[in-house]
Amino acid sequence: MPNTSFAQILSALRDFFTTANGEFLFCSVPFWAAFVVFFAIYLIMRRASRVGMMVYVVAFNLFFAYKFNGWLMLLLPLTALISWGLTELIRRPFGLGDVAGTLLGDCRLTRRLHSREGCGRKALLWLAIVLALAPLLLFKYGAATADLWRELTGSNFSLAALVMPVGISFYTFQAISYSVDVYRGRFNEHVSLLEYLFYLTFFPLLLAGPITRANVLLPQIKRPQPANNARVYIGLWLILLGLLKKGLIADYIAEYNNWIFDNPTQYSGFENLMGIFGYTLQIYCDFSGYSDMSIGIAALMGFTLKENFDSPYQSLNLTEFWRRWHIALSTWFRDYVYIPLGGSRCGKLRTYLNCFITMLASGLWHGSTWMFALWGALHGVGLVAHKANRFWLDRIPNRWYVRFAAWLLTFVFISASWVFFRADSVSKALTIFGRVFTDWDWAYLPYFIQARPAWTVFVVLGFALHAIHRRGYLWLQRMFVRSPWLVKLLIFAIAVQLVVNFRLDYVQPFIYSQF
Repeated sequence: MPNTSFAQILSALRDFFTTANGEFLFCSVPFWAAFVVFFAIYLIMRRASRVGMMVYVVAFNLFFAYKFNGWLMLLLPLTALISWGLTELIRRPFGLGDVAGTLLGDCRLTRRLHSREGCGRKALLWLAIVLALAPLLLFKYGAATADLWRELTGSNFSLAALVMPVGISFYTFQAISYSVDVYRGRFNEHVSLLEYLFYLTFFPLLLAGPITRANVLLPQIKRPQPANNARVYIGLWLILLGLLKKGLIADYIAEYNNWIFDNPTQYSGFENLMGIFGYTLQIYCDFSGYSDMSIGIAALMGFTLKENFDSPYQSLNLTEFWRRWHIALSTWFRDYVYIPLGGSRCGKLRTYLNCFITMLASGLWHGSTWMFALWGALHGVGLVAHKANRFWLDRIPNRWYVRFAAWLLTFVFISASWVFFRADSVSKALTIFGRVFTDWDWAYLPYFIQARPAWTVFVVLGFALHAIHRRGYLWLQRMFVRSPWLVKLLIFAIAVQLVVNFRLDYVQPFIYSQF
């Protein structure tokens, strides 16, 4: 009997350590079981030793990465080691030019050596960027490039077996931003290798970001703040929101949305339109829900991260939308692509071109297919159109009906562009639009509600909650933070029960994990 029990324990441990990545998502029981154990030990380590705490967290970070990527997770510490090492060479608070010029009293020598050092630092920066980007480009675009090469040359070369490591885009962009910020002098604090490993491998950020800059997280790692009840309760609030968004709404409505996008010709125009609106809500709840949980988990651990979504579907124009949607990625492309291209400093035409190129790059970041490029191009054209007409748009009276018309136009454009983001091909996307415009009948509405009452309730409720004003959201957050712990426990129990009751037989994959 004891042998059998021990064998069962070993079998359970083996099953846990070989869990498929979809079963270790933030909405899964295995993750939260592991997190509870991790967090209990973390609290002890945090009080005992900062270095010990960092070593412990880095070890869990790598375990978390291993659960998703297997031994491909070694790319993560390798990227961290290369990025940190090259950036340390870039960081030269006292250059050779200053030393030589001071010793020899030769200002011209100082300028010449500074010039050479500048070229050397720039070469190191480009090397750091290229080495960080290389794995991302290989896994994201290698297979597509190989397929194109095979079609052009008739060779048998293929990279179809490449599986992109989960989270590679997020930690690659963080590594690049760190090197660039050090080079530009925006972040001058010395960072040890252990601190940098903590920063780049921090597990709440691996799946969904937000892409966190060095000046946000690293100072908190170097100087941990004492436990704060308000931060912990806000973390719990964000985890609760994330569970409801991702585990309840996004996962439940995803199944119907998949039916529409897989076989649009099998459904009426009304049903196709509902699929479009459903996916519009699904991708927001999916990604913002994961971002909320990421920020919430970090808050429980004592780290404050910036919000990643700010009710983006309340936007009155595309420019505002991209200030509210995936804020970390939008600001990353602004600071490291748009501004280096010239930003708005080189005249209107150059500004429009820079804007379009940035959005096209954003589309290609999401994937190597033409559909993502088309989605990025659509948003590029939309942003250019808005900027080009700002002069007369700002002259329109600020009335409620004008704001409503601006919101409706923006929301329709965003929802329509999501079709190209989600559809497998242009022909399928056009088929969806074709069904909406050629097979429309309001008579489907009562039958649709009768056939899919829960889906309808979730979509209406999701958009209604998204429409809450910022002041209303902050009021709800304060009420939760100030509520007794029994009330918090009851709310969590209800939320978890809802997720359990309405979840499908399997956890829906996290949409942005593939990017």
